Amino acid sequence: MTADDIALIKSMGFDHVRLSVNPEPMLSREPNKIPAEYLGYLDAAVKMILDHGLAVVIDLHPESDFKARLTKEDDFVERFADFWRALAQHYSSLNLDADRVFLEIMNEPEFTDRYRWLGVQMKLAAAIREGAPGLTIIAAGARWSSDDELVFQEPLHDPNVIYNFHFYEPHIFTHQGATWGAYYWHWLRGLKYPSSPESAEMVAPLLPDAVDRLQVIRYGRDHWDAARMESEMKQAAEWARRRGVPLICNEFGVYREYSDPQDREAWIHDVRTALERNRIGWTMWDYSGSFGVVTKTDGKTVADDGVLKALGLK
Repeated sequence: MTADDIALIKSMGFDHVRLSVNPEPMLSREPNKIPAEYLGYLDAAVKMILDHGLAVVIDLHPESDFKARLTKEDDFVERFADFWRALAQHYSSLNLDADRVFLEIMNEPEFTDRYRWLGVQMKLAAAIREGAPGLTIIAAGARWSSDDELVFQEPLHDPNVIYNFHFYEPHIFTHQGATWGAYYWHWLRGLKYPSSPESAEMVAPLLPDAVDRLQVIRYGRDHWDAARMESEMKQAAEWARRRGVPLICNEFGVYREYSDPQDREAWIHDVRTALERNRIGWTMWDYSGSFGVVTKTDGKTVADDGVLKALGLK
């Protein structure tokens, strides 16, 4: 990522960047101390984003083995809390614009025990708040920040928190062809959106297993369309309204490799408009990766105009 990338993000009409950071290389065994070299890299990235007039979400985005330790090692939770306290204190001490710097506790907690995640998140949020009294925290539910886990949560005892969920429903469409997640996804090609029985029945024969073929048939009959997206978002919006808290969906998107571009754009449009109608902020996943809003060929970065239009941007 270069200053040219950040300038392009700004020119496309986005107003912030979610900066995903693996905390593991910065996690020192010495409490409250972050290796200066790594912190320097992060500071440079944050400054580059802010200098272009964009807000920045500092998103701690660890690998699965890091998150697995948090599910069972109390000492590791304490260590992570110490790290967050130090990192938050560092950014608080820089006197940055508090309306443009946000601290996201952790990307996609892989906690199947939602009660454990409630306790861990509370601990981490308290450490962040000790370090940065004035910066906004972004919190999420368990199980990969899913929307159904969000509605299980109760707000933290902190008035300056934005609540977040990720949305990729239905995964059978958004992750078709992917080689992670459900094994059978890698067989899928050309699954359509909106879903219909006829189009799904054309794709089902690609899957060798009858159980997996049934998932495709069900997708076709489940009426995934703009109205379904609206009903999904209303549940999250109602949770936030009842509790008087702000809400954002800071990941949504479609794997580019095997989805039809027009279907991908239709899904992105329907999700984005459903979010906006329900007063939910959003961040698309991602910039230039396999879900990207740009493509990179021979070193040249090109914006996907169809995706930008689906996002309501120029």
